[in-house]
Amino acid sequence: MWIDNKIIRQDLEYALSNSAIPWNSLNDATILVTGATGLIGQTIINTLLYYSLKNNAPLRILALVRDKQKVQQKFDQQIKTFNQLKFIYGDICNLPSINEHIEYIIHAAGETNSHAFVDKPIETIHTILQGTENLLKIALEEKVKGFVFLSSMEIYGAPKGTQLLAEDAGTTIDPMSVRSSYPESKRTAEALCAAYFSEHGVPAKVVRLAQTFGPGIEPTDTRVFAEFVRSALENKDIVLKTKGTSRRMYVYTIEAVTAILLVLLKGENGHAYNIANPTTYCSIVEMAQLIRDKFNNKITLRFSDNPNETEKYPPEHYINLDTRKIEALGWHPTIGLYEMYRRTIESLSNNKQQH
Repeated sequence: MWIDNKIIRQDLEYALSNSAIPWNSLNDATILVTGATGLIGQTIINTLLYYSLKNNAPLRILALVRDKQKVQQKFDQQIKTFNQLKFIYGDICNLPSINEHIEYIIHAAGETNSHAFVDKPIETIHTILQGTENLLKIALEEKVKGFVFLSSMEIYGAPKGTQLLAEDAGTTIDPMSVRSSYPESKRTAEALCAAYFSEHGVPAKVVRLAQTFGPGIEPTDTRVFAEFVRSALENKDIVLKTKGTSRRMYVYTIEAVTAILLVLLKGENGHAYNIANPTTYCSIVEMAQLIRDKFNNKITLRFSDNPNETEKYPPEHYINLDTRKIEALGWHPTIGLYEMYRRTIESLSNNKQQH
């Protein structure tokens, strides 16, 4: 069963122990989650189901997905156990009819592959903007109690200083850079959320997530943390695609989920919240060294000799997020970078043993 994985079960227990979240607000609610087969969407759904299971709480989850095969792969046991989980097959840009009243919307759908930002920038922009507005229209029609949009730390662009970036900080995004298709459209989607709140009273909030990872990452995930995990498990050298000097923060998936639920239920409408663990602020090279030194000292670090690869990744940046706003709501991350990797690697090892 999905909770047979010790690490995942511990993570879910950890989430439910967060007393800052008004869990009872979810009782009898119908919650629409987009991007349900993605890492964050899947973890959100598992957390909600686990809350329902442990507390006999009546709630209903509508999960918007595109790929039926992924649903079977990721939710086979949950489907057999929970009749309150319903999958809606469709695309956020062409939403199917949802003939149910919805109390909450968590918009977690979106492209996360850096290569797509460069190879398909039009599609990247269209999906983020059209998809977000479609969901905001549903939120308006249904008069939802809460709406949260998952944005990104990349909306700050590529700052060069080390100063803390509060939610009202400016941006250095270059709109003429093709890769800006992702952060620029995320930024505009945030503005849509603020506009729908101002003009129509839609209770929309935004979370700006640091890079998020943990159990459940895909074997094909090309993001740097996933590459590092595979290197440790498969005895492969870590190949850095950039100079590795960029510094930024990270957040463990289950802690990101608790922050998302907290903002959904207690966040101020029309506001954005940085979500990150401040103790994780480091360079890519430092993170690679951590993997080598702590998890597999047989591997080596080297740099890619393909100069064309660098355009797929953000320019050198120093994203040091100020998290005091979310902490004021009662969110305090405790899982640091080493523990994030340890738990992710152990979870993957548990999955292999079970199969």
